[in-house]
Amino acid sequence: MTPAAVFGKKRRPFSVTNPDTVEDARLAEQGKNRLRLHGFNNLTKTLSFNIYDICYAKTAEQREAYIEYIDEAYNAERLTHILTEVTKIIGANILNVAYQDYDPEGASVTIMVSEEPVVSEGLSNSESPGPLPESVVGHLDKSHITVHTYPESHPVNGISTFRADIDVSTCGRISPLKALNYLIHSFESDIVTMDYRVRGFTRDVKGKKHFIDHEINSIQNYVAPDTKDLYQMMDVNVPQENIFHTKAILNDFELDNYLFGISEEDLTREESDEIRSYLKREMMEIFYGRNISKKVPLY
Repeated sequence: MTPAAVFGKKRRPFSVTNPDTVEDARLAEQGKNRLRLHGFNNLTKTLSFNIYDICYAKTAEQREAYIEYIDEAYNAERLTHILTEVTKIIGANILNVAYQDYDPEGASVTIMVSEEPVVSEGLSNSESPGPLPESVVGHLDKSHITVHTYPESHPVNGISTFRADIDVSTCGRISPLKALNYLIHSFESDIVTMDYRVRGFTRDVKGKKHFIDHEINSIQNYVAPDTKDLYQMMDVNVPQENIFHTKAILNDFELDNYLFGISEEDLTREESDEIRSYLKREMMEIFYGRNISKKVPLY
């Protein structure tokens, strides 16, 4: 996204770990533990994935330019491309695509999908990162993928935020967590929140109910190691209810990475400290999901 560099919002370097070697080692074990079902797998597995991009734009004109930039960078066309890549990663057939850009800003995309039976025997729900687009496919049963975007700005202090809300919901054997690795690499994210839940039940050939059909200890196990190194991560899990929550915030904070239209050298020391405080408070409040008293020091 070269316009970001023009306007001053700098991209952070992102290395990529290809998890195929890990996945290949697990595939042989997969067949030994396959659950024999009575009829269709009725489990519903949903991954809710939110990313946040935070920025400081000093003037009203710069804030408007940031909103226009981020709205264009993540318009319906690009979001459709990202979700289409997700369907390829998990081996789905696209049945229908609906998308819309909104005025003054924001976009939505919904993709209806169905299973790809040809690859269903080669699937793995192992607790490991999923593939990137250039890696081979997985599987998805008939369900849907949606994304909505929410650009906004603070009315006073110059802070602007962009949120993308993505849901990948499957009814079948594969877990949408296999799409997580690609999704994290598709957005430049300062904060990521991830929720995974399994609902319903399916029966085996003996009639026993199964309320989950794969092992999971943490969503973090589906994130590539190089990505985890970039973030501080926290889990809030309710495993007995098959509910898993992970949130992540970038470890490194370089002020220039958050300035839009200006650089730190354009600011006085006092201005830099004030903006840094605004940004860190915004990020901490989003990460913890609550307003933080101004009396609480942020470092």
